[in-house]
Amino acid sequence: MSTRTAPLGQVLRSERIKFTTLRSLWLPPLIAVLLTAGFGTAVGAAVGGKDDSLVQDPGVGIHYGLNFGQAALACFGILLIGQEFSSRMIGVSLTAVPLRGRLYGGKLLLGVLVALGAGLAGTAGSFAGYAAFVPGDWDGPAAVRSATAGVLYPVLLVVLCLGLTAVLRNLTAAMGLLVPTVFLLSPLLSGVPGVRYAVQFLPDRAGQYALRYADDPEIAYGHWTGLLIMALWAAAAAYAGLRTLRRRDA
Repeated sequence: MSTRTAPLGQVLRSERIKFTTLRSLWLPPLIAVLLTAGFGTAVGAAVGGKDDSLVQDPGVGIHYGLNFGQAALACFGILLIGQEFSSRMIGVSLTAVPLRGRLYGGKLLLGVLVALGAGLAGTAGSFAGYAAFVPGDWDGPAAVRSATAGVLYPVLLVVLCLGLTAVLRNLTAAMGLLVPTVFLLSPLLSGVPGVRYAVQFLPDRAGQYALRYADDPEIAYGHWTGLLIMALWAAAAAYAGLRTLRRRDA
């Protein structure tokens, strides 16, 4: 079968081989799971029974580790396509799969599947570890929503970073811009009165609001809407990445 007419499943298998053989690709999701579950458990063990704010909103403690794990997930999304631009292997990949949309779709689908697995493992580990030390409501509507958001947040973050890296077409620029933005910029700007209202609509802040149990009167939308806002950002980034890959030379 010609690579030009190869189905998406065949492209996905090729991307899976790259993922399983390159340490730079499979290590970040593993680190993300360990950080997410490990810090969630550690917070429950250390302060869960003493800090009333964590008891009132368990989502803060359960997903505390995601504050660190998301940096590794952002790196994974960037590396999925960014390292091919950096090594100039993108030309080889496009020779093997001339249909650029299909190649991009394969990378995107692999990223979604790996991030979904990382989200499931990290969220399950965080809930189990935190619940072992802190009594609370683990099957109510807020818990279900928080757990769902914990699984979907990594997926949306990886899609967002992959799409923006395809737009930037530069691994160094993507690492230097996206990782600090996710890890530092939004938390810092949220404390600035003049821009605090606008910051809540950034993808990471909106997605993280869905992780919480309690409502925040300063947030202009609901928890599920926060996840939707992040999904719209991710969809826009994925579409922009596809258009850039199709229109610009490798």
